[in-house]
Amino acid sequence: MDTKPPVRPSMPPPASTRPGATRRDDTHEVKVPPVPEDAMLKVLHAVIHFAVRILAVLMVLVILWGVADVGYVMYQRVVAAPFLMLTVSDILVIFGSFMAVLIAIEIFINITLYIKHDTLPIKMVIATALMAVARKVIMLDFKDLDPAYIMAIAAVIVALGLTYWLISYKPPQPVKQDER
Repeated sequence: MDTKPPVRPSMPPPASTRPGATRRDDTHEVKVPPVPEDAMLKVLHAVIHFAVRILAVLMVLVILWGVADVGYVMYQRVVAAPFLMLTVSDILVIFGSFMAVLIAIEIFINITLYIKHDTLPIKMVIATALMAVARKVIMLDFKDLDPAYIMAIAAVIVALGLTYWLISYKPPQPVKQDER
């Protein structure tokens, strides 16, 4: 008795092989379109790349300045009366300074990724925005704030968190079973 193997439905080809589809990596980066061969656009593209390099240098200066500021803030808080004692507000100010430097470092990484790969690192930009909002929340004095302001910040946090989750989400892969 002849039995035919079961026929499996064919999967559609990946988006990168379908005509008219744009390629999207798992890196969540959007490729910048290639520069057309127009001479003026080539010059403008070169100017933009030069400006981005200047921004990278300036961001390094901001980071170094921020590190010096963190050291200065810590020194000021430690030598102030009472000597070698930090209050909760002192610690929050120091945390805010640290986070400002970390945000600057993330922005620098975004800039260098753009320089190296001509890509816009969407996931990192969202993560940087989340860190900036987290810094803002840490520095807030909630007893002096309007409830609508707190709700607006909460909405921004939820929107950024949801966006980051959606970008990072990978559907579970089906478990392959051995066929016998």
